[in-house]
Amino acid sequence: MGLEAKCEARIGGRWQPVSALLEEKEIVCRGPVRLRAPLDQLKNIRADKGVLSFSHGGEDVALRLGDQATRWATRIANPPSRLDKLGVKAGLRVVTIGLTDDAAFCDEARSRGAVVMTRGTADLVFFQITAARELSRLAALARSIAPAGAIWVLWPKGGKDLREGHVRDAALALGLVDVKVVSFSEVLSGLKLVIRKALRPAARKAASPAVGARARKKEA
Repeated sequence: MGLEAKCEARIGGRWQPVSALLEEKEIVCRGPVRLRAPLDQLKNIRADKGVLSFSHGGEDVALRLGDQATRWATRIANPPSRLDKLGVKAGLRVVTIGLTDDAAFCDEARSRGAVVMTRGTADLVFFQITAARELSRLAALARSIAPAGAIWVLWPKGGKDLREGHVRDAALALGLVDVKVVSFSEVLSGLKLVIRKALRPAARKAASPAVGARARKKEA
């Protein structure tokens, strides 16, 4: 997920108001002046007194970002890795299902210290699909993750019959909510789904009238 700011930009010598977005691979500015600058083409990146400056295509660009200038400069210079974006950490239990388009991912996860499994209760499930009908498996997958776990649904980029909206609609119908979208790889997009907090086991137990009655009786 990118960073966004309403700010002033100096592009072509004048300061003008823009909406600036730091995305995974580029900076985009929209407004009276427009800019689309791939991060790997930026030079002389620096933050000073609330201003982010860089060169792109032989032109100097500056964004008045205030307190966010240093954060943007750091993100550009040190972009998060794929595992960082996906939340893969040491000790987490990871299950992959149908992940045929990225054989290296399991090795990456193991190198981070995650426990890669083929079944069992997981903290993270990576579920690759090629057709909308496969989303029917989400109900079972939701029961297989830890209460605070997540399902990453992965699907091919550029398809017409399978899009982010199909995944989101199927998830909402099951009490799952989407919290993040990423480019998983050059060929796969990914949407992170979690169980709505009110539907997690601990929340259901706390809201149970029987539990509440027992608690009141004990207090009495």
